[in-house]
Amino acid sequence: MEFGSAVILAGGKSRRMGFDKQFLQVKDHYLLCRHGERLATIFDQVIVVTNTPDRYREAPFVVVSDELKHKGPLGGIHIGLKTARSRNVYFLACDMPNINLDYIRFMQRCVTESRASACVTRFGDWIEPFNAFYSRVLVSAIKDYLESGHHSLFQFLKTRDTFYVSETEARHFSPDWQMFLNLNTRDDFEKWRSLGLGHGVDHSASGDSCRR
Repeated sequence: MEFGSAVILAGGKSRRMGFDKQFLQVKDHYLLCRHGERLATIFDQVIVVTNTPDRYREAPFVVVSDELKHKGPLGGIHIGLKTARSRNVYFLACDMPNINLDYIRFMQRCVTESRASACVTRFGDWIEPFNAFYSRVLVSAIKDYLESGHHSLFQFLKTRDTFYVSETEARHFSPDWQMFLNLNTRDDFEKWRSLGLGHGVDHSASGDSCRR
């Protein structure tokens, strides 16, 4: 299966937020669970990578924890890829509230046409490592890279067959760049929530495990 798995990364220190961002609330449900529900409309398998798996025991997702501990985002990508059923896997950070399904489908076409092992978006001289695709063929390379003492995702991608979507092209889908918004602080979250809970958030009921 080429495309069928999506991963939500719920790791990180969340120092600026003041609490674990995977527990951001939309009404009385976790924002992360809203993400899972929305991604499930186009993916057969939704995986959550978290250091608190007991919180999601009844959730309709596959829940895993890092196999390679304390390795940063690449550790989460590693276990997400190992768990995924599809060859190419979509990755989203739990603090990115605005999911753009049209852009996800566009990236799928980019991966299909380029046969690249990763598809990420440029932002000036920077890249956006999430709201991105990674291939399961990277599992062993990521493990070797981390075990050799390296941690930089950006440097790792430079060594792989990576397809870079240009900022100009991405802005056709999100002129204000909101599909790459990160909620890093309480002020970020309150501002986003004041705008009507973001774009495209499904407000239907979740399972009990996604409730506060």
